[in-house]
Parts: sequence; structure tokens; C-alpha cells
Amino acid sequence: MRTNGSFPTLIFIVIAGIGAALGFSLHAAGYEYLAFIVFGMAIFVAAVISSAIRVADQWSKAVVLRLGKFRALRGPGLFFIIPLIDTIPYWIDTRVLTSSFKAEKTLTKDTVPVDVDAVLFWKIVDPEKAALAVADYQSAIGWASQTALRDVIGKTMLSDMLEGRDKISAVLQTIIDARTQPWGISVQSVEVKDVLIPASLEDAMSMQAQAERERQARVILGESELQIAEKFGEAAKTYANNPVALHLRAMNMLYEGLKTNSTIVIVPSSAIETMQLGGLAGLTALTMGLGPEKTIEEASSDPAGDSTPTQAPIVAALPASS
Repeated sequence: MRTNGSFPTLIFIVIAGIGAALGFSLHAAGYEYLAFIVFGMAIFVAAVISSAIRVADQWSKAVVLRLGKFRALRGPGLFFIIPLIDTIPYWIDTRVLTSSFKAEKTLTKDTVPVDVDAVLFWKIVDPEKAALAVADYQSAIGWASQTALRDVIGKTMLSDMLEGRDKISAVLQTIIDARTQPWGISVQSVEVKDVLIPASLEDAMSMQAQAERERQARVILGESELQIAEKFGEAAKTYANNPVALHLRAMNMLYEGLKTNSTIVIVPSSAIETMQLGGLAGLTALTMGLGPEKTIEEASSDPAGDSTPTQAPIVAALPASS
């Protein structure tokens, strides 16, 4: 990661500037050789001091090696090292980091090839282990995440993967965290972004979902018919003990039917006798009276007065079949 080198550069410029000023004053006094030596010494001291000064950001840790051996972790803030003896091979970022990983054309438990994209949120909790226990912790955690993802996909059904992403994320977090703990890395969370399946399988799943919706609609319709039948049964029990109510209901049903624009109503003669509507002659009179009534209503609703009279409904009674 990038280090903060502005402060050591400033120290170098200040010391070199002081040496240049002293050298110029000695040169003006006639001590040219001494002025050259003072300026050279100032440059050397500035280089040594600036190389000994290091500044680590608030989120950084510096791994200091002395003659190839681990010395300490330094930072954040200002610290000093011994030039040419101490080295800093790694600057460790202790913030939460993210890594994206994917598994392409991986077979699920039910042998369906899928492409899965996921994001890993992780943090270095032990910079010493991250620097010494693994050569490249970023590459290592990427390979560990991808391997764990392929392993989880191979043990999971496609339906469970599409419906239970949170469960898969939790399993991935547990597996990856167990693999990275020896490296001083803690997995904060894993988020499965997308699960891609073949286009042909998408069409099949769409047809399956449509068939399932149709099945549910038919089941609901059947349950509705059952409820209607139960209510009709209750109504039949009520009408069986109350012929007057049955007569009024029959009259109302016929009247409602004749109010519509239908011109012919076919009623079995046996139904007329059963509903006790007073015979065919009375029923015909009822319809003939309803026709003029509808004509008057339509004429009153038409301000122009040019509406065509509506033909009176015709009721035909068919002989009941034996």
C-alpha cells in the first residue's frame, strides 16, 4: 500500500536548506573547500534522518524487520527505524477490505451448472501473522473464498440456492473464516450477489411456475364451488320449509332476468308450476307490462325523444320432458 512520505521529504529539504545556507556563507567568507564539505555533510545527514523517519496512517501498521528478522509492528503515527539495518517490507491496512470472487459453470447437487458472484468483507486482526504466515494474503484469501464457494455449490440444491442466499452466505462465512484465522484474518461477512442459471432452464422454471399458479387457481376455484354448494344446500333447507320465500325468490329471479336486454326467455313449464308463478297467462301479462315500463323509462332518459322503443321480452314455456 502507499506510504506517507511527505514528512520525511520535508525534513530532508529543511536540513539540506540549512546546510546550503551555511555553505553559501562559508563560500562568501572565502572558505570554498570548507563550504563544499559542509554542504555535502548536510546532504548526507538529511538523507540519513529522512530515511530513519516514517509516518504510518491511522489505519496502517508497518512490519519492521531488523537484519531479516521480525522486529516489531510500528504505527500509526511517527516512528523511527535504523537505516540500512531495519526494513519495512509490508504496510498492513487494518480497515475492512472487500474482495469479489465467483464460481463459473459449477454443478449444484442436482447437476445444474450455475454462475455465482459473491463479495467478501474481511479485516486483518493480526498484522504479524498476515505478514509472516502467508506470502500474499490477498491472493490466498481470494483462492480460499473461491474454493469454499465451489464446495458449497456442489452440496446445495438449486432451489435452496435461489431461495436461501442468506443461509449460503452464512455457511461461506464460517468456512472461509476457519481457513483464514491462521493468517490473522477475520471474515466479517459474505454476500452472494447473483446466481445465474442457463437460459433454457430459466424457460423451464418459468413454465413450472406458471403451471403452479394455474394449479393454485383451479384449487381456489374448486374450494369456491364447494362453499357455494354448501350455501345452496343451506338455502334449499330454508326454502323447503317456507314456500312463500321460494315464491318471492322465483319472482325476483324472473324479474331480474326480464330487466336485461334479452328478448326471449325460455322457461320450462314444469319450472313455472314449481315456482307457483300463477300459470303461463299471468307470466305473459307480467312481461307485457314490463315492456311498456322499460319503454317509458328509456324515453324519459333520452332528452331528444328519438329513442326507439324497446321490444317487450317474450317468455316461452317449453313442455317438460318426461
